[in-house]
Amino acid sequence: MRIEVQEAPFDLGRETSDFASGHKDMGAIVTFTGVVRDLARGDLDRMEIEHYPGMTQKALEKIAAQAQARWSLGDVLVIHRHGALTPGEMIMMVATAAPHRKDAFEAAEFLMDYLKSRAPFWKKEFTRDGAEWVAAKDADEDALTRW
Repeated sequence: MRIEVQEAPFDLGRETSDFASGHKDMGAIVTFTGVVRDLARGDLDRMEIEHYPGMTQKALEKIAAQAQARWSLGDVLVIHRHGALTPGEMIMMVATAAPHRKDAFEAAEFLMDYLKSRAPFWKKEFTRDGAEWVAAKDADEDALTRW
């Protein structure tokens, strides 16, 4: 298991390749990458993501350990960025390795749902009209009910 909370961009291809190598006993590698999406009106200048380093790291390690306990996984990778990010930049990545695809897909979805709704990150959007904190969405909370 590897959990990274970082400001620097990550190389998706390298991270995916590194994660997949060495898992010859795994039949499935699932990856998901979240990208900063522009607002519907097209005026997002940047999103700033804040967090408490120790708290965030422990929270992500705990949920990754829960995924490993719940599904038959060989490995888990979570990378989540913080700081200022612009539309189109990669904000996070989840990767799971499992003997079979069902466990890899379900564990990845579980991790993504948790990251979207419960991970201790705070997001603020900056537009030409000012700045606004991003509120939690009911749909993201509802997604957790299936787990």
